[in-house]
Amino acid sequence: MKILWVKSGGFLPLDTGGKIRSYSLLRELARRHDMSVFTFYPKHANDQHGNLREFCREVVLAPLELPTRASLPDMVAYARNIARPVPYSMVKYCRPEVGVRLRELLASRSYDVIICDFLLTAAVVPWNLPCPKILFTHNIEAVIWERHWRVSRNPFFKMISWREYRTMARVERLYLQKADHVLTVSDSDRDCFSRVIAPQKITTIPTGVDVDYFKPTGNPGSGQPGTLVFTGSMDWMPNEDAILYFAEKILPAVQERIPDVKLLVVGRKPSPRVQALAAGNSCIHVTGTVPDIRPSLENACVYVVPLRIGGGTRIKIFEAMAMGKSVVSTAIGAEGLPVTHGKNILLADRPADFTAAVVNLLSDEQERKRIGAAAHQMVQSQYSWSAVTDILESTLKATVARYERKRYSTELCAVSA
Repeated sequence: MKILWVKSGGFLPLDTGGKIRSYSLLRELARRHDMSVFTFYPKHANDQHGNLREFCREVVLAPLELPTRASLPDMVAYARNIARPVPYSMVKYCRPEVGVRLRELLASRSYDVIICDFLLTAAVVPWNLPCPKILFTHNIEAVIWERHWRVSRNPFFKMISWREYRTMARVERLYLQKADHVLTVSDSDRDCFSRVIAPQKITTIPTGVDVDYFKPTGNPGSGQPGTLVFTGSMDWMPNEDAILYFAEKILPAVQERIPDVKLLVVGRKPSPRVQALAAGNSCIHVTGTVPDIRPSLENACVYVVPLRIGGGTRIKIFEAMAMGKSVVSTAIGAEGLPVTHGKNILLADRPADFTAAVVNLLSDEQERKRIGAAAHQMVQSQYSWSAVTDILESTLKATVARYERKRYSTELCAVSA
């Protein structure tokens, strides 16, 4: 098949879960089909997107000059959009010039199927094009903004979150209906979207992991005594909220039980609030960007995911599991993943319960090994990117075949009339 993959936010560097998922599936599909890419993203130094040409037939790049989040230009742009019924996070990326370039590409090439990767990309896709269009949703975007609205204590950000939630819910519904097929990353997301569109129009593409890259170098459950780790892009608001919540509500209670505990916060662009955590508590170490997260995972005894906001699934949990780490997560943190509390993960939502789970694993090496080994076995045996791509490939073929049958039937009816 000739496939065009259209994506906002770019693919590289691989510093977010969404990028890792998209890049991994794109690379696997390119081994089997004729892949082209159109992507638009914030302009940045050391742009690596040219590397996509190593396995894609055609790569069209549209780097954009975008204002920094929460900067004065960003706030001015937000204010200008406030009267429009469209979320600012979509308007910010989907510039008119991006739509023009995409339509020029589509006028000069034909494709068997188009993948619209992330809801935010949908505003530039010509949905009336005579070709099957598949919307790949990594999250329920409206739910993420709704959760921001519910937990935020800042009145200004609470107002912004409410507006993004309401406008995002509207456009999410619109593009779900426009798409010929919809991909979700969890059954819970699929069930939610089934209230808007027919369930047979939705396929869940499980979260995968590079099991050759993420694998334990020692025994599952090992690590430096008393060491916790959290990984993720620290400029993504749910991650920032998670680590601030953990440091305020959970870590002090853990320190009372285990005084020499250490917390590694690993991920790009930590905010001043996150950096201040390390200044105020000597047990917290904020690394910022690292070239390879595996050493941080390997050194830790327990991987923590104290997320209160989010949607889709967390690839980082599978990465930790693939390396044999025992994981403690909130229900939202592990939402949509095929995990079992007490078997291959510990789930806890209340601060006291989360504290107890962390302390138990830090104190009990045998329990850490049991949980870590079960987690590693599950991911290793079922969730490689190759296995996940098999599901995606089958869905693409079925969607194209269904579209062609529908078009043939329509043409036949027109001739008969």
